[in-house]
Amino acid sequence: MTRRLRPRPRPHEIIRRHPLPAFFVLANLLSWIAWTPYVLSETALGVLPVTLNSIVGVLPGAYLGPIFSAFLVTAVTEGRAGIRSWVRRLLRWRVPGRWYAVALLGVPGGMLLTGLAFSGGEIHAPSLMALSMYVPLLLFQFVTTGLAEEPGWRDFALPRLQDRFSPLVASMILGPIWALWHFPLFFTEWGGYPDASWTRATSFLLFCLGFNLVMTWIFNRTGQSLPLAILAHVSVNTFASLMWDEMFPGIDGDGWMYALAVGALVAGAAVAVLTRGRLGYRGPLGYPGRLGR
Repeated sequence: MTRRLRPRPRPHEIIRRHPLPAFFVLANLLSWIAWTPYVLSETALGVLPVTLNSIVGVLPGAYLGPIFSAFLVTAVTEGRAGIRSWVRRLLRWRVPGRWYAVALLGVPGGMLLTGLAFSGGEIHAPSLMALSMYVPLLLFQFVTTGLAEEPGWRDFALPRLQDRFSPLVASMILGPIWALWHFPLFFTEWGGYPDASWTRATSFLLFCLGFNLVMTWIFNRTGQSLPLAILAHVSVNTFASLMWDEMFPGIDGDGWMYALAVGALVAGAAVAVLTRGRLGYRGPLGYPGRLGR
């Protein structure tokens, strides 16, 4: 008697059965494949005789990973209705003005306090050039880094995780995956290679864990507004890349990443405690579910 072999499930069937794992695998795998030329270029490991700057090297993988994977998995699992719901959060700008203040002023303000604490109170005024470039760089970061990442991490993954787990557990799952996605970039000039030590990647992981709690809180309290989550994200990037070194030159080496990690952990812990772990989530708390659904 012969046994009939079950046909192997097709890719779209696997995605339908396990949308969250499918998204996480695709987001990381597609980005890492697209980043391979950058990682191997002369500005990174030096294997390929090509020179790529961080913008040209990072953006293809950024756009191919979280945002494209979220679109693909949503289209396969939920069709047009799911895509419309996904896009609506992308366009949810109408939120109370105080949340714009939190994202645009509160986040840099927290970084400013962190810098003061780690510099022993030493602070320098930023240059007029840095001040004049702040808003243009923020807008550039919005349409590059923010728009590439957040439609995946916050718009797709976070609501589904919160349907199955508590907001705190959902954030603890998402934070390390968000950090892991950046891992290949630590072998490029983006991550300070070859001068940066292994502690920078560790500090970055801790930063993602802490700041992800803040991001979850902002996302939930604004009615799942993706633009506000993006603004919070790019506020960190813009202040760190443009203002930090000018205002806190005494924090040298990898100390700046360690300082931001500690600041993010303190902020995240404060938000978690003050919201009693709900992180602004107003729906019914999730239950210990399966990540695969």
